[in-house]
Amino acid sequence: MRHHKTFTWLTGLVMTLALAACAESTPSAPPPVSESPTVTIANMRFTPDHVTIAEGDTVTWVWDDGSMPHDVSGDGFESEVQSEGSFTHTFTDAGSYPYVCTLHSGMKGEVTVVEG
Repeated sequence: MRHHKTFTWLTGLVMTLALAACAESTPSAPPPVSESPTVTIANMRFTPDHVTIAEGDTVTWVWDDGSMPHDVSGDGFESEVQSEGSFTHTFTDAGSYPYVCTLHSGMKGEVTVVEG
């Protein structure tokens, strides 16, 4: 009888560990695709700091940080240094496009472009 209880306990433990491993390895749902999203530059941040779009969509960055100058600089796109106005860029190829404000090292964002 003791052997049966040990076997049942071990079987339960193995099944619990297997389920936990499956739960951890399940990929999270991808972020929703936004059509022509706007990123606001305010309070020394890009908000939102990550957007997902389809190929051919355009992202608009809007300055709203008073007289504080910023820019948007990524691989293949770069705005002027400015403290007001907006900047747009159309992304034609799928991929990940990190960007920064070259004046403020803590300001970072990313555009993910999915095949559309």
